[in-house]
Order: sequence, then structure tokens, then C-alpha cells
Amino acid sequence: MTATDEGAGSDADAGVVDPDEVRHVADLARVDLDDEEATAFAEQFADVLDYFAALDEVPEVEDEPDLVNVMRADEVRDGLSQEEALANAPDSEAGFFKGPKVS
Repeated sequence: MTATDEGAGSDADAGVVDPDEVRHVADLARVDLDDEEATAFAEQFADVLDYFAALDEVPEVEDEPDLVNVMRADEVRDGLSQEEALANAPDSEAGFFKGPKVS
């Protein structure tokens, strides 16, 4: 019986992941769990396993879609001259952008 045979959160799901297994893993992780928490986590793990089982039912895609490069080809072009780049700067000094003083 799998977790998918019964509704999520039912008592049958608790058999998929045993609360004792949850307590063992919790002990390894040095996490204290009471019985109620171990049972709740066992049910949650069963839900997670249901989701993984659902992934097995997803049909496989046989062909990868052809990838198309949507980027333009690189081409070398002339850039701005230093004077052109500094033309709209609010402040410059000795050929560099001048920013506010940081103290």
C-alpha cells in the first residue's frame, strides 16, 4: 500500500513513514519530538512522498525543443570619447567623473 492509495493524512499514510523512523531521524538530528509531533511529521512525509509519486506520472518529453539564439551577434563599434562621456557629467576633474565626497 502506498500513500496514494488512501487520502493524504489518513491513518493508512502513517504506515508509509513510520513515526518510529521519524523519531530515529529526529534523534540523529538531536531534535526532541513528542509522539504527537512524530505522528504529524510522519503524515507530512507521506504527503511529500505522494508528491514525488505524482511526479512519476508526468509524461516524459521525447524531444528537446530546438533552442534559438535570440541575442544579436557581437559587433565592434566605436565608443564615446572621453570628452563625450564626460560632457553630461555634473562634475569632472582631470578627465574623471567626480563624485560626492564620502567621509
